[in-house]
Amino acid sequence: MRGLLAGYIPIMLDCEGKRCVVVGGGKVAERKAASLVEAKADVVVISPTLTTSMAQWQEAGLIKWIARPYEYGDLQEALLIYAATNSVEINRQVAKEAAELRIPVNIVTSQEEGTFMSPSVMRRGKLIIAVSTTGAGPAAAKEIRHQLEHEFGDEYEKYTEFLYRIRSVVQSKVSDPVRRHTLLKAAATMDILNSIRAGSFDWWSDEEIESWIIQTQGE
Repeated sequence: MRGLLAGYIPIMLDCEGKRCVVVGGGKVAERKAASLVEAKADVVVISPTLTTSMAQWQEAGLIKWIARPYEYGDLQEALLIYAATNSVEINRQVAKEAAELRIPVNIVTSQEEGTFMSPSVMRRGKLIIAVSTTGAGPAAAKEIRHQLEHEFGDEYEKYTEFLYRIRSVVQSKVSDPVRRHTLLKAAATMDILNSIRAGSFDWWSDEEIESWIIQTQGE
């Protein structure tokens, strides 16, 4: 397994509809499962017991529960795995099977035995900012995330949604990739954030976005 000094790259992983396995049913496992539920993954939790929150998710159909301890063979066809029990030995068994299957695995009791780390994450709608100290100081990563939460307020949720709408219309109306790039770059430089903060921003209709496209292309 890679050590803490290995080179890591940050990625945004599409988990929607993909089988993701969490081994463990305690509070740490709950946090791991929560992020997967938010990502609309096909979440499978393997544990004899569940926290109250996870039991509610299971009743609501948000997760699938295998109500027993982990067994070899449970990890087949998973996109990624969290070994989140309080047993070092069980987590090592999960890590061993994950390595055999070449499936990314996070080991909560020993980061260096896993192949990926979960950063501290801040979300504002479609804006996601992830902070990691590569295992050197998880508490420091959380503190940095708290600082970012103050800097990037709720206005960014509306702002990123606005940019997403413009991007969608541009992609459907403009076939030339160079023109698309120019338009999206222009959209990113518009002073929308201050309008949102001032409460003076009005959502653009598709027709208004199309007019903006024509105007911007003509400049």
